[in-house]
Amino acid sequence: MFEIQPARRTLDIHYAIRDIVVIANEVAKTGKKMLYLNIGDPNVYGHRTPQHIIEAIYKAMNDNQNGYAPSSGIKGAIDAIERDANRKGINDILDIFITTGASEAIEICLTALLNSGENFLMPTPGYPLYTAIQSKLELVPNPYYLDENNGWQPDVEDIKSKINDKTRAIVLINPNNPTGSVCQKETLLKIIDIALEHNLLIMSDEIYDKLLFDDNEHVSIASLNKDVSCVTFSGLSKNYVAPGFRLGWGIASGRKNVMYEYLEAVNRILRARLCANHPIQYAVIPALDGSQAHIAEMNKILQKRRDIVMNMLPQIPGITCVKPGGAFYMFPSIDVKDDKHFTIELIKQTGVVVVHGEGFGQKPGSHHFRIVILPPEEVLTQAFEMIGEFYEKYKKMN
Repeated sequence: MFEIQPARRTLDIHYAIRDIVVIANEVAKTGKKMLYLNIGDPNVYGHRTPQHIIEAIYKAMNDNQNGYAPSSGIKGAIDAIERDANRKGINDILDIFITTGASEAIEICLTALLNSGENFLMPTPGYPLYTAIQSKLELVPNPYYLDENNGWQPDVEDIKSKINDKTRAIVLINPNNPTGSVCQKETLLKIIDIALEHNLLIMSDEIYDKLLFDDNEHVSIASLNKDVSCVTFSGLSKNYVAPGFRLGWGIASGRKNVMYEYLEAVNRILRARLCANHPIQYAVIPALDGSQAHIAEMNKILQKRRDIVMNMLPQIPGITCVKPGGAFYMFPSIDVKDDKHFTIELIKQTGVVVVHGEGFGQKPGSHHFRIVILPPEEVLTQAFEMIGEFYEKYKKMN
């Protein structure tokens, strides 16, 4: 019998964050103690979903809200999302739709926009989801770089240089995964000018918008200009410590006459996949309108853990890091020839699990690895002591 062959478009689909777990699982089977600094799941590290959010879902289930929901989402949740968007200054809202995680919203919006052979400007370093969707839709890669020497801000000149007649959109991740950088207002205004000049849709992934350190302020790009075509993505996963709920949304804004046909296409896809999880949508109202006390506490904890790592890094010659302003990631630069090889050997020899920078994209010739700062302080301290010891040995052998 002939083997069943997969579609060619699947061959370039990789997801470094989960792929590295396969290696870690094999090492764990040997009995080695593992320290996991690899996955952006706050619940894994002991952070808890606020109780009032859980109770709202439980009540919805008991009230038999267990059938299909409207394809765009239930009205109460949509209204709560609109109120939250208004508080962030997004007022010219054309549509709001609720999805199975922000990831589904992103995939639907890219699918509705791009034809095979076209491209969107993708931040690099950036979240691997975008490269996976790019492969599934048979798009042409078109990365733009974040400037490490400028706090990982989007390189506006690089964005300008990458636009061609097949470019349809600019993607932002703000705050950024994997670097933790927060876009400055001045940078966002320049990106708006580029989008308006070239008739590009802005897709702004703002899933970490409330996780901020120091005096950093998050600005939603859609709040800065009522004419720019924009879809803003968010959800419950990060700010509300509920990634397993798989509940996200998109907020479309701009001029109705410009966005009308595109949003019709988005809604056709929404209808074709029926709906997001119905009872989980009842978490949105208490999440966005209820107590936000857990966010302030989480930011305080994360900032302290970030500072612990930043204070340890100078003790490891050859490893440096731009201080993150938000989210819960750090993206240290490392003086090696191959960060994937370094990461795999680190896992095998020490049990410390991080993700190689290559998996997020990076400038040619640069090398990094990503960590999460969600684990307890003692775990981070032990992990970086082990990273420092291993790195010294690794450099001598490579």
